[in-house]
Amino acid sequence: MNTKTIGFIGGGNMATSLMRGLIASGHSPQQIWVSDTVPETLQAHADQLHVNIAADNANIVNEADVVVLAVKPQTLRDVCLQIAPQLKQKNVLVVSIAAGISQQSLALWLGANTAIVRCMPNTPALVQTGATALHANPQVNDEQKDLAENILRAVGLTLWFGDEAQLDAVTAVSGSGPAYFFLLMEAMERAALELGLDEHSARLLIQQTALGAAKIALESAESPAQLRARVTSPGGTTQQAVETFLQHGFVDLVAKALHAARDRSIEMSKQLGAD
Repeated sequence: MNTKTIGFIGGGNMATSLMRGLIASGHSPQQIWVSDTVPETLQAHADQLHVNIAADNANIVNEADVVVLAVKPQTLRDVCLQIAPQLKQKNVLVVSIAAGISQQSLALWLGANTAIVRCMPNTPALVQTGATALHANPQVNDEQKDLAENILRAVGLTLWFGDEAQLDAVTAVSGSGPAYFFLLMEAMERAALELGLDEHSARLLIQQTALGAAKIALESAESPAQLRARVTSPGGTTQQAVETFLQHGFVDLVAKALHAARDRSIEMSKQLGAD
């Protein structure tokens, strides 16, 4: 891993997080390249991360063993077509973190023989606690799979999926998932203010409670239902609150929301992908 050169096309927040994570895990900044359309962004990366910078995407392909496509989905097609000639001249792994762009579209734009790993990271990757789903096309060998996994593992947990269609479900669960928790925290904060707590105290209590609940769940072999039962005393305050949630259709509403997000992911893939 540490002997490979990794090139990022696009130097935005997610690329920055990945570069920081790689450097923190021991990858030399001199084996990282990044290109971007904004000169100030490139200079900031050179000054702060001490990585190599390039104004031309073709330079990234020429220098790298792995090319990470970290541009907006709307611009990915143009970028892919631009670097496709260079990719045909060397055996480079392409890792795409652009949401909604299928393997079929990527292969059409980059070339049918290109080794491609499609990834679906989420925003907690920005603080090295992300969850990333990965799917490899048949051209990706075992060494390249390990390489892609190690890059994304620098910002959190990674999981491989054999069926690319599952990435739409992943998008609904973990890709959009942080917003669901923020919405719950937002609603709890509003209710806490109605109950007489001040905003600062309410926010800190809710944030720490969310962190603690997630930590317990991560470190326990028990299911969420079992963990909930453990902290719900019969006839107590927690039971009263949980029953209120359930009586008003909380479980069905969550299911409807995730199905809607999955369906939108499929729709966006068709809109953004190749004809």
